[in-house]
Amino acid sequence: MLKRKELYTKYIGFLHNNTMSFDELALDLFRFQSRFNPVYNSFLNYLNTDIENVTTLEEIPFLPVSLYKNHAVKSGDWISNIVFESSTTTGSIPSKHHIYDLELYISNAKYLFEESYGKLNKYYFLALLPSYMEKEGSSLIYMVNDFISNSSGKFFNYDYNQVLKDIREYKGGKQIVLIGVTYALLEMAELVRKPINEVIIMETGGMKGRRKELPRQQVHEILKKAFSVNEIHSEYGMTELLSQSYSKGNGVFSASKTMKFLFADIYDPFSYVDVGRQGRINIVDLANIDSCSFLSTDDLGRELGNGRFEVLGRTDESDIRGCNLLFVP
Repeated sequence: MLKRKELYTKYIGFLHNNTMSFDELALDLFRFQSRFNPVYNSFLNYLNTDIENVTTLEEIPFLPVSLYKNHAVKSGDWISNIVFESSTTTGSIPSKHHIYDLELYISNAKYLFEESYGKLNKYYFLALLPSYMEKEGSSLIYMVNDFISNSSGKFFNYDYNQVLKDIREYKGGKQIVLIGVTYALLEMAELVRKPINEVIIMETGGMKGRRKELPRQQVHEILKKAFSVNEIHSEYGMTELLSQSYSKGNGVFSASKTMKFLFADIYDPFSYVDVGRQGRINIVDLANIDSCSFLSTDDLGRELGNGRFEVLGRTDESDIRGCNLLFVP
């Protein structure tokens, strides 16, 4: 049986040297987590899973993300380095992700951003994340803070006019990235009076109960018009994951190197739909070595081929989440 240290070594080899395939590493993680993760092990036993006969990703049962609300999902017995906690609407229970190695998350987030956008030091980050700044344990805050530390930028709360002032007065020569929670970007958009050019607007989703839920396309059209940009970028991530994927426009995401997205039939979680058809998003996140790499989300989406996908909304029974989701009619 593989040990944690060996899996870390394999993961780094996969990430930087392609020493093994995605599926090979995923199956190694499944063997490890099915044995040493009590929550996942109980889930597999409940389903009467024959662990030794699981040989493909499609045969792996995916753990519902809702279990992170009431259970410490940990592979092994260890003291948490930090606990990431999801943003929530009033009265809902936050998800908690126990982290064994914070540096793995930080270095992984940097690698995946640079995989999509190039070196961090090319960018000037303006972070408009008020809801996340108001509480401790936000994985998004840790990620963006590291981006700023490796390049340059600032955090803002609700001071929208100051953000606009900084954008217009910036003379540093780097590409500006304005990364923000959706409701804050919409509120700031209402204050824009002059065109703003050459800025990457990246929404992380979430109305936090502050505004009416809108279709993603409508939100993007509002933001494009207000900020005078051709596309709105998006980041797909959540508290229960240690990896992120990005969209550079039209709501089309590209799966990052450490993630695979499988789309399960809404009424049969053990069957997968064809390319182009709507299904529940199941995610393999290879970076979740110490928790669970196989998560069934409350998100609906569809595969577009070649690692591309769309996020279409939430399943009816799910809570309003603080991650990258907008209502789709």
